[in-house]
Amino acid sequence: MDVKNMREYMGWLYYQYLLITGIYVLEPWEKSIFNTVLFTMVAMVVYTSYVFVPVHVRLALEFFSGLCGEQPETLSATSYMMVRDGTLNECSCIA
Repeated sequence: MDVKNMREYMGWLYYQYLLITGIYVLEPWEKSIFNTVLFTMVAMVVYTSYVFVPVHVRLALEFFSGLCGEQPETLSATSYMMVRDGTLNECSCIA
């Protein structure tokens, strides 16, 4: 696809965006405010999905693996404790 066809196609997509959203009837300053708000909302949804979806997927997998009969890993009597300087210290815990 050459540059001219790509430019025409992008122009056609933008025209479709204007028609579908109905912002072709707005004034230029209103269009810019609408586009800014829309872009901000889409950016927040993408960022939130990137940050929080993996955590929820992991928790859901742990939950459903527990329902399917897999036994959770047992804690050993020796575990590790994080101290202020970031090092791991071994501590003996009686359960």
